[in-house]
Amino acid sequence: MSKHVAVLMGGWASERPVSLNSGAECADALEAAGYKVSRVDVQRDIVEVLKALKPDVAFNALHGPFGEDGCIQGVLELLEIPYTHSGVMSSALAMNKVKAKAVMKAAGIPVAEHKVIHRREAAKAHALTPPYVIKPINEGSSFGVLIVKEDQEHPPQELTRDDWPYPDVIMAERFVSGREITCAVMGDVALGVLEIVPMGHTFYDYDAKYVPGGSQHILPAKILPPVYQEIQKLSLKAHQALGCRGVSRADFRLDDGPDGTGELVCLEVNTQPGMTPTSLVPEIAAHAGHDFKELVSWIVEDASCSR
Repeated sequence: MSKHVAVLMGGWASERPVSLNSGAECADALEAAGYKVSRVDVQRDIVEVLKALKPDVAFNALHGPFGEDGCIQGVLELLEIPYTHSGVMSSALAMNKVKAKAVMKAAGIPVAEHKVIHRREAAKAHALTPPYVIKPINEGSSFGVLIVKEDQEHPPQELTRDDWPYPDVIMAERFVSGREITCAVMGDVALGVLEIVPMGHTFYDYDAKYVPGGSQHILPAKILPPVYQEIQKLSLKAHQALGCRGVSRADFRLDDGPDGTGELVCLEVNTQPGMTPTSLVPEIAAHAGHDFKELVSWIVEDASCSR
């Protein structure tokens, strides 16, 4: 008898459209692989919905707050429903950029210097010497990211908006120039290393991530073999240091151009990587010999409680 999988998608975070897309793709692939699938657009009544469905496994295709910060994971632990991806603690830790950086730094993974500051203070005077990046501490998909350029006299005044949609405490992080590099981890194996080239975007923002043609992916990344292997090693080390489970994706900046410093830093680890047609993890997994149906089936079979 095939497992009954509830694919959790949607939710109410900013990434809702991406999550719906991810969830639909995963649900279709799981049905093709022979699983019984229930598609669940997660709302505030999720406990009642799951109690009625009684699935064998919850496939977490949610992105952003509630979906990847330990909240839905806690609900699933309470209901004793095995679930995919990382557990409560790991999800909460990886989602908090400041806490995650502290853990990674302690594990010997290079990270960029940063400062935690109230947004209104950051609007009065430069939090760091430009260039630097301003990021919400607990958001995904590059929401709320502002880049302060080297010749910018004043901090971004968007920070003073009365309708600022993110928490007031933000992170200012030293800008690391170079290439956008990412590496997926599947279980205890680091897969391929991919370079992301944003097309018509100053950085890998929301549109570059999710709009077809928004970025070019080079897989395997054209970098020196020792650097390639170092990125794989650091990705697995970050996955383990943060206590991740299932699949994760580590994002890096590599400054290896002709005038570059050779610096390599880990920006963050994503415990709920996108699973859309333009997403990185499915592409990296396919390059390693795991087609999409096989990938989502592996994720389901890896599910458990107390992760």
